[in-house]
Amino acid sequence: MGEMYKKPLKQVIAAAILGGFAMLGTTLVAVTYDRTHERIDENRRQVLMRQLAQLVPEQGIDNDLLSDVVSISVPAILNVDNSKVYRIRKDGQPHAVVISPVVARGYAGPIYLMVAVRYNGTLAGVRVLQHQETPGLGDKIDDRRSDWIYSFKDKSIDNPGPEDWKVKRDGGAFDQFTGASITPRGVVKAVHETLRFYHANRDYLYKQRS
Repeated sequence: MGEMYKKPLKQVIAAAILGGFAMLGTTLVAVTYDRTHERIDENRRQVLMRQLAQLVPEQGIDNDLLSDVVSISVPAILNVDNSKVYRIRKDGQPHAVVISPVVARGYAGPIYLMVAVRYNGTLAGVRVLQHQETPGLGDKIDDRRSDWIYSFKDKSIDNPGPEDWKVKRDGGAFDQFTGASITPRGVVKAVHETLRFYHANRDYLYKQRS
């Protein structure tokens, strides 16, 4: 009779042990995920803050850039369905916004930009966040490869004039790259479209609730 219960008892004990290990494993995975997720979020925050600081120096800024943000959806202009707009204020007054348009068709794929526009409509700067352009050619849009992207600073919708917001090969004011005109052409157009959008929607962008 005792032998009849030994086997089921062993099975119950084995199942309990396996269940315990499973619960322990699940708990460890959950704890690891939480800690890793927090670290990843903080790293992303630090990277974003560094990128924003490159465009708009932090001196005098009196708002939290990562919380004073609104989402906009203008895919026909910015080529992205949901784009975040970071708002910078000094002494409680609007100072600049940072908008993230996308060049839908670079030479090798989409080009993700960060465009900072001061309240008066002039460009504080432009940076490339991500691209897949050809090394040695189209990748000169990256500030780690050349200073070409700095040429946008202090430009505005009227400087240069509307007809000059093109690369020189197309009769405009901006340099192109030897053997690679598609990439700078797309970036120039995207920055100009962003300026036009800002010019038409400045008050709306600053008044929207975050």
